[in-house]
Amino acid sequence: MFLEGSEIYGSKSYFYNVLFYFQEQLEAFDKQLNDFVDYLFGPRDTRVRGWFMLDSCLPTMSLTLLYLLIVWLGTIYMKNRPAYSLKGVLVAYNFSVTMLSLYMLIELIASTWEGGYNLQCQNLHSAGEADTRVAKVLWWYYFSKLIEFLDTIFFVLRKKNNQITFLHVYHHASMFNIWWCVLNWIPCGQSFFGPTLNSFIHVLMYSYYGLSTIPSMHKYLWWKKYLTQAQLIQFLLTITHTLSAAVVSCGFPMGCLMFQSSYMATLVILFLNFYVKTYKKKLSKEDGWITADIKEVKNGYHNGYAATTNGTMSKQKAQ
Repeated sequence: MFLEGSEIYGSKSYFYNVLFYFQEQLEAFDKQLNDFVDYLFGPRDTRVRGWFMLDSCLPTMSLTLLYLLIVWLGTIYMKNRPAYSLKGVLVAYNFSVTMLSLYMLIELIASTWEGGYNLQCQNLHSAGEADTRVAKVLWWYYFSKLIEFLDTIFFVLRKKNNQITFLHVYHHASMFNIWWCVLNWIPCGQSFFGPTLNSFIHVLMYSYYGLSTIPSMHKYLWWKKYLTQAQLIQFLLTITHTLSAAVVSCGFPMGCLMFQSSYMATLVILFLNFYVKTYKKKLSKEDGWITADIKEVKNGYHNGYAATTNGTMSKQKAQ
């Protein structure tokens, strides 16, 4: 049986009506959600209005939920399947993130220098065009947190499930959403410091993971464990910088300073816990000296944060 022309038209009309209904419901939900966010945080910074993915929190939240879903379902899907190597992909990925981080580092230094930023406390409006320039770099910093979801997805595809820790997922998922908020309410000023430090750390970190794909470079990568120490120093410096603006106020929102300090404190606790467990927990006496089991990268193409590294244990004897 073939549908008559009127029946075909009726089916299409019903489909479009359903589609239109869901579109209306989605728009209504989006408005309610953003109205609630605006009620919590107040008026947004008008300088970033219309920027990609910033006008609504729904895309950021949806992508975060999709990320968590992929991690959960991906580990189940890969359970009885062989791991992917992805060596070539990881080389390109690590190189790309290193270059993006280097760009952000250089541009943040240049723009804050141009605006005469005060290191102790910098408000949101006194630097004019330099503030807008900083905000544009920080948008890339926000977007880079979406790109870095690939860290975890690569772990899933390579069946490195031991690397998908609470710290790793918490850090990735929360940073993407926090920086959506930062860009909408405090897109410049005091917000510059953390991304500047983090971009520097990421230049070191992703270049390390890129170099680890080259077998001949392995003997030069002894400095892996210091990446975690550098991250801890980064968090402590960011907390200190944030609290300095609370002591000597310059008009930067106090609530944002307190939230950032609290969030960074959670990262310090989690990273410190990782560091202690990874590098200090297996202490034993051997020939009258204390020795420690230190994880070393041996697979040649690891990818991810220093707090989620991969490798086997190799015993190093204290000299």
